[in-house]
Amino acid sequence: MSSALRQHSTTLLATLQQQVSTIVKGKPTQIRDCVACLIAGGHLLIEDLPGVGKTTLAHALAISMGLQFSRLQFTADLMPSDLLGVSIFESRQGQFVFHPGPVFAQVLLADEINRAGPKSQSALLEAMEESQVSVDGVSHALPQPFFVIATQNPSEQLGTYPLPESQLDRFLMCISLGYPDRAAERELLAGQDSREALRALKPVMTPTDVLAAQLAAKHIHTAPALLDYLQALIQASRSGQWFVDGLSPRAGLGVLRAAKARALLDGRDFVAPEDVQAILPQTIAHRLRPKAGAGRGAREQVRAMIEAVALP
Repeated sequence: MSSALRQHSTTLLATLQQQVSTIVKGKPTQIRDCVACLIAGGHLLIEDLPGVGKTTLAHALAISMGLQFSRLQFTADLMPSDLLGVSIFESRQGQFVFHPGPVFAQVLLADEINRAGPKSQSALLEAMEESQVSVDGVSHALPQPFFVIATQNPSEQLGTYPLPESQLDRFLMCISLGYPDRAAERELLAGQDSREALRALKPVMTPTDVLAAQLAAKHIHTAPALLDYLQALIQASRSGQWFVDGLSPRAGLGVLRAAKARALLDGRDFVAPEDVQAILPQTIAHRLRPKAGAGRGAREQVRAMIEAVALP
């Protein structure tokens, strides 16, 4: 891919981040991670307390990217057909006709995904992995690009079901927003209502621009030494020193895609070790369980592992 096309994608993505930052105040790092995740072709899990802006962030990203958006509130009584769609017999046509569900969108916001039961959660697996769904033995392709942005309340809250490991593994990144700092919260209190601000947003990209940016990210160069470093981190995760189980090959490929997307956001045509280090906690911590007695959470263990693995 030419440097001009790559630079065009970088410019558009910078504009995208700037616009989303006008809606979600004081969270430039988290917004950057979200954009990198989506440009890497991954799905995003946002885990935090209610009311800190998870849903607003998902809305702002979808609108700014110019993508078809669908939202589904996950609840305990949600059925897979509520998500995927259902075949209904049409007497005029004399046959069953498939009526697509909310998953048939370019961005699906799965709101409070861990409030639905395991059966409904697992209905997303095929969509997230293969960009298609199967209903009554028939496969239906999903629009492209296709992203799932899921929000999740902390697992200790009432009425939540932990996401199984197979579901968590389908999310390229898991981030938390946290409370805004004092300046950002003051701006929120004194400013426009976020719902009104969202209605005023205009797309700064088109679906074609998003696909072009994804293609540009795939062409970012990775040197052999960088791949050696990534392999060293993957092997360290499997050593038994920090985690019960290590990273899968799929997780390693995800880290590389995310690092390439981050390099694109910086306007570079190569991946640096700093790209891998910057995205590693968000990309792998939700897939790993710290060893018993570690005394630290998964993210802290990932950072300790980064410190222990030598740079190339």
